[in-house]
Amino acid sequence: KYKKVHLLYFTDPICSTCWLIQPQLRKLKLEYGDYLEIEYCMGGLLPSWNNFKSGPITSPETAAKYWDEVALEYDMPINSSVWLEDPLPSSYPPSIAFKAAQMQDIDKAIIFLRRINEMLFVDSKNIIENVLLHKAAFEAGLDAARLMRDLEGKAQLLFEADLELAKSLDITSLPTFIFADKFDHSVVLKGFQDYKKFEDALLQLIPKAKKKPIKKDYENLFKIYPTLTTKEFSFLSDLEMDASEALLLDLFEKKVLIKYNSQQKGVIWKLSE
Repeated sequence: KYKKVHLLYFTDPICSTCWLIQPQLRKLKLEYGDYLEIEYCMGGLLPSWNNFKSGPITSPETAAKYWDEVALEYDMPINSSVWLEDPLPSSYPPSIAFKAAQMQDIDKAIIFLRRINEMLFVDSKNIIENVLLHKAAFEAGLDAARLMRDLEGKAQLLFEADLELAKSLDITSLPTFIFADKFDHSVVLKGFQDYKKFEDALLQLIPKAKKKPIKKDYENLFKIYPTLTTKEFSFLSDLEMDASEALLLDLFEKKVLIKYNSQQKGVIWKLSE
């Protein structure tokens, strides 16, 4: 039996850095998942635009500009047009929806979060809309009607508890990862990180942790993660971006994969039904 490390992950459905770090997080789960218990907490990034300031972002317009810049830098699909056409007034509604999803099923809640991430970052949809939250819940295999009911009630209290926890731990940037063992030793990572930092954090707490070899063929990767960006596929398969793109396009042309694009940058791939 493996010794476990508790990984507290503070995130937010609209946090672009949390989206950009998915390749690292997904690889960590594949290689070291046996040693980790990951707990997702909501960080409450955008209460409202009143007096809001996070780095260079102070308004929907500056959010759009920032998203355009990071899309080019990190090779993850990001479509900023939502901030100009239908800006989200707050990240609280989708965060509360995530807590409602967790009330039903921890694993499906992560699929739900992925789905609303894709709706926002790739499809440029305003994910505070109930119709989209309902659709994402349904696609994640959750009881969508129940999720919509829980949104109004207990999920709000769970979200408030997350915000309290974030405040008590002085979480000021998202994502924040807190690796902790049962002896209260902990390692904290804030913001965007290289994969090696994640490995090092875990190995500080479990020096004997061994990475599990990943089966890098596309069938296996898409079986574990039904949707992958080109960057994620490249990162998990250890292929260069150009080689990944060529392989994925070939599979697309053979109708093995389908793809959907963000207008500005990048593609999400999934297996054909």
